[in-house]
Amino acid sequence: MVIDTRDQTQEGATGPVEKDHGVLYIGIDLGTSRTAIACSNGVRESLASVIGYPKDVVSRKHLKKDVLFGQEAFDHRLSVDFYRPLEHGVIKFSDNGGTGEEGKMNMKAASDLVRHAVALAAPRTDELLYGVIGCPAQASIHNRKAIIDAARAVIDSVMICSEPFAVAYGLDRLSDVLVIDIGAGTTDLCRMHGTMPGAEDQITLKHAGDHIDNELLARVRRRVPKAQVNVNMVRGWKERWSSVRDTIEPIKVKIPIDGKPAEFDVTDDVRAACRAIVPPIVDGLARLIATCDPEFQERLKMNVLLGGGGSQIDGLGDEIEKEMLARLGGGSVFTVEEPVYGGANGALKIAHDMPEEYWERLK
Repeated sequence: MVIDTRDQTQEGATGPVEKDHGVLYIGIDLGTSRTAIACSNGVRESLASVIGYPKDVVSRKHLKKDVLFGQEAFDHRLSVDFYRPLEHGVIKFSDNGGTGEEGKMNMKAASDLVRHAVALAAPRTDELLYGVIGCPAQASIHNRKAIIDAARAVIDSVMICSEPFAVAYGLDRLSDVLVIDIGAGTTDLCRMHGTMPGAEDQITLKHAGDHIDNELLARVRRRVPKAQVNVNMVRGWKERWSSVRDTIEPIKVKIPIDGKPAEFDVTDDVRAACRAIVPPIVDGLARLIATCDPEFQERLKMNVLLGGGGSQIDGLGDEIEKEMLARLGGGSVFTVEEPVYGGANGALKIAHDMPEEYWERLK
């Protein structure tokens, strides 16, 4: 079953404008792979979470820019100092306070990425910007502070929420539901029971999109040792053909060997790599179900909400249901309609629902 989030987005887009004409509310899903933004003025944008700075005077002359974002940065990555500032859903090296040269540069890149995402919303100069940013459920205090610091340069008042909570909030699914939010860096699980989830209600796994990419790369290299293949190439295959179904169309790709392209069938490799995240996800679901009040366990099993970019893997919901049946005696998985914007939609709704005095205190 698919849950449509578009109606909620429209409500979030119109509501805040009526609440305060001098405030622009912003929901941001700051992801390892993609950053999505949803705003109260109706703007919704997404871009790859990568950034590039020209390497030298030659590259600056060639690119005619001081900084490149998203796909443009990726396309010119050989001409720039290329940064993917988020890893496992948080800013790289933020656990140690972002010290050291690498930490400082990733902090700068993350801040510039947030600045660019907010600029896409075209805020008026007289508007206050109030933003909610989603991050992994079990991000550390240092991780969260680093994200807030990166955002404060451009947003007047900012708060952090867990990504799976944002997805559930955006859909008004606040009770008797288990949320799975699959990003590139992390998969976050959250148990909702009609109140703010606590630490015991949330689990963060590193079995997510990047894990699939690395598993697929390893499988291809084991099978074809001389293959000249990198993680960007296999990520492209995954994004185009990802599936966990038993029967899928053959996936044939060309891989250079000693500079000469050769065709290979990677159907089994793609399917096996995508399936690799299912057992850890069901392990996490089992933990959250088993530690819940026994009277509510069956309700949780029958209301599993699957979101995030990874939810677009063909057949994933059915595969999770199959694993739940074998190990937990059953379960029902519902997939959101708009996985790219599910977290940003929910963050925007949270921003709108927060009282004005709360935002004032945060400033």
